Amino acid sequence: TVDGVQKLFHTHIWNATVANLTLMALGSSVPEILLNVIDAFSGEFHASKLGPGTIVGSAAFNLFVITAVCIVAIPAGEVRTIRSMGVFVTTAVWSIWAYLWLFIILIVWTPDIITIAEAALTCGFLVILIIQAYAVDVYFEQAKAKASRALEAASGSMRRLGRMQNGDPLDAAAVK
Repeated sequence: TVDGVQKLFHTHIWNATVANLTLMALGSSVPEILLNVIDAFSGEFHASKLGPGTIVGSAAFNLFVITAVCIVAIPAGEVRTIRSMGVFVTTAVWSIWAYLWLFIILIVWTPDIITIAEAALTCGFLVILIIQAYAVDVYFEQAKAKASRALEAASGSMRRLGRMQNGDPLDAAAVK
């Protein structure tokens, strides 16, 4: 209650970037994850064509079909932009690394065998991705906002300096 009036407050518990990289990804990928876990354990940690193929096929579908639907679904005359370019670039680079990593562990290092070390490294990469994306989301966006405010302040200072050099009076509008 505030001043005797009961009010309802909403607050964010999860960072949106972390939620998207964990909860949303897990929720939308559970079938592929379970299929791969069952496949790995039943095949004595040998990768069959089903496991990695399912992951790559699902990712390709998400990349091409879902992206196409999102583009087509925007009504004519409307525009959508990427709000956090830093997070977008971070996840894009890690997505490319994920495909390279899959190639390295399944073709180069231990063909068709999934080792405990490879699994641990893969989980470690996920943790690094989440930490890096969170840091970019929080700290990069804060730095960008701070730089924008500083640029605005400098712009106002330049306007005042220009007026003073021209001999114009500094009224209330010029001081802003």
